[in-house]
Amino acid sequence: MTAIPLIIGIVLGAAVLVGYVLVMVGMRQEDRRMHLAATPPSRAAGLARRVTGCHVRGESATYARTAPLRPSRVAPTTRAA
Repeated sequence: MTAIPLIIGIVLGAAVLVGYVLVMVGMRQEDRRMHLAATPPSRAAGLARRVTGCHVRGESATYARTAPLRPSRVAPTTRAA
């Protein structure tokens, strides 16, 4: 009877360790240029995104890009009539 809690603890500890390793491997596979693609490069990277909360959402009508946040320093080359 005393071996059952020990076995359950070992199984749960192993599951947590495997999950941790999968998340670490997935984080290593991500792009290092601070830009996430719409689809992760592997299932481990997808798991890492899900666990860490780094999801990539598609653009919708509400969040569509309308204008740059900063004004451009380039002068317009055409004149308005």
